[in-house]
Amino acid sequence: MLRRFWLASACCVGLAAAAGCSKKDDTGAAGSTATATQPLRVTGVQLGRAVGSDMRVTDETDDFKPNDTIYASVATDGTSPNATLMARWTYQDGQVVDTTSRSISPNAASATEFHVSKPGGWPKGNYKVEILLNGAVTQSKDFEVGD
Repeated sequence: MLRRFWLASACCVGLAAAAGCSKKDDTGAAGSTATATQPLRVTGVQLGRAVGSDMRVTDETDDFKPNDTIYASVATDGTSPNATLMARWTYQDGQVVDTTSRSISPNAASATEFHVSKPGGWPKGNYKVEILLNGAVTQSKDFEVGD
């Protein structure tokens, strides 16, 4: 009888200790102390004739002249230790004009700048820039080169 008493007491103490050590965090996972992070995603693309020191467009437009440098500011949010952003610029028939990649490692909202220029001037017509995150198209913007 005394043996059962000690066994039952030991079990109760063990259960109480285990319950006290199993603290839950904000995500509901027992014993976890890591904070949740958001996966990286493209949240916007702006086109224009200039960008500021924050890599955001300061002169937004989608109508360019043949000798303009065309800037794209790609806004991202989230976290990634190593991601690749690419801007693929195409002419109206789908002909690739330029591709540029940038490796980024953001841990908050940020902007990445891309630009293209053509010394002899852009042919007039319709163009598009597609933004790829790790190889997948996430957003695109149409623009025009005219007079």
